[in-house]
Amino acid sequence: MQIKQVMTKGVEVIRPDDTLQEAARKMKTVDVGPLPVCDGDRLLGMITDRDIIVRATAEGRDPKTTPVKDAMTPDVVYCYDDQDVEEAASLMKERQLRRLVVLNRNKKLVGILSLGDIASDTDEELSGEILGRVSEPTQPSRRRRDV
Repeated sequence: MQIKQVMTKGVEVIRPDDTLQEAARKMKTVDVGPLPVCDGDRLLGMITDRDIIVRATAEGRDPKTTPVKDAMTPDVVYCYDDQDVEEAASLMKERQLRRLVVLNRNKKLVGILSLGDIASDTDEELSGEILGRVSEPTQPSRRRRDV
């Protein structure tokens, strides 16, 4: 089964010069945690609710004036809409990702593939396997403080 058969289409996006406050409002309105950052239909990065908190608010940046491009993740892992769902699932397991941005072969954003998309339209064993791998704890980066 190809990704385009199960992915979520019509994805809301945010522009890189929009503010973090605008991104947070859009996330609230559409009830999502991530938003692709696009210049037109060209994918530039991804901003998540966690990025807004950890990269901006924790550093004291003003969400009313800080542009999305200052807190987004620029290197986005993606897949193509004509790839097999199992290829995407393997990538999600390997990289411990809950969602993948989906591009067409012209590198235009066409959707997002989430664990939920895979779970509702494919083999339960596959979705359970991905969820198990994605949910494995990672080692936090901790700075040692000498007291």
